[in-house]
Amino acid sequence: MGFKELLRPRKDNFLKLMIQQAAKTLEGMEALEEYMVTDSREAAKRVSRAEKEADELRRILVDELNRTFVTPMDREDIFALSRAIDDILDYGDSTVEEMVILDVSPNEHLHRMASLLKDAATEIHLATLRLEDHPSVAYEHAMRAKALENRVETIYREALADLFEGPATCEHIIEMLKLRELYRHLSNSADRGDEAANVITDIVVKMT
Repeated sequence: MGFKELLRPRKDNFLKLMIQQAAKTLEGMEALEEYMVTDSREAAKRVSRAEKEADELRRILVDELNRTFVTPMDREDIFALSRAIDDILDYGDSTVEEMVILDVSPNEHLHRMASLLKDAATEIHLATLRLEDHPSVAYEHAMRAKALENRVETIYREALADLFEGPATCEHIIEMLKLRELYRHLSNSADRGDEAANVITDIVVKMT
């Protein structure tokens, strides 16, 4: 690669990779929601597969960052957005892995949280699609993603409250410890969606 090529902003590559990463994250979160309904091992495998494919897209994006001197957006914003999108699905994948290992079946709280996380992933994906040509629309999608994070946190608190209402038996305490960790994973996924939305709004402000 020549010196001039290094200095040329590779706008299409970065946006394309972020869109692909967000799309793959959405695919994984759709599989997560399906898993919370069906308890299907096939859905669990699709979550894991999407997470691995999304990781590969992030690795390519980071490699592009390392090989490009001038970027169309702040280098830190590109890296932070990619990392936050990556974490959304990472926590979803961790949830499924632990549910399988710990032999925990989906419940209504897990389903509701996963459904909202899928909706938030949809908004993040739409925001990346609109970022270049319609930044104000991207901003609106980012704000919807942030609102969905608040709804996930409300369900998270409700789920925790329900855990402590059960009988004080050894079996219930064990179940409580398992579920608390799973709820926390999904709450963390929502937090990362909120962070992705924050980075998108920062990019939009700098663009306009």
